[in-house]
Amino acid sequence: MKVLATVAFVSMVMLGGCAQSGVPVVESDASKYILTAQSGVITDVKAVVVKDSGGGTAIGGISGAVIGSTMGGGRGSILTMLAGGLVGLYAGNEIGKSNAQELSVTLDDKQEVIVISKGTEFGVGQRIKIIKRNGQIYNVELAK
Repeated sequence: MKVLATVAFVSMVMLGGCAQSGVPVVESDASKYILTAQSGVITDVKAVVVKDSGGGTAIGGISGAVIGSTMGGGRGSILTMLAGGLVGLYAGNEIGKSNAQELSVTLDDKQEVIVISKGTEFGVGQRIKIIKRNGQIYNVELAK
């Protein structure tokens, strides 16, 4: 039982990174709305870290507690469950963080905006396209 729980946890962590890198993920109803775009030139770039909204932390805590509960016996089982939960909380919180960039952009209409972009390396002087859906940023990509 302990081996199965450990294998399940390790598999979950490893498979979490299997999504295609650099490919935007769209919702199943993506064909039902209109996207708008604004283009501009990047004037400044700062590295930032985007925190998890809490889902990864919660899943990590629950997974850690479940795995911890399978180890030890009697009071030891309770202690390993608590320790597993704490380790899972920490791991889930760390895994949920994403490297990102804060981009200062001068749009073609001369408006200055700042956007956060996850997972892409942009540089000063590059032309980008800021894609919006209902006024909210949907994606940031290089302009062609």
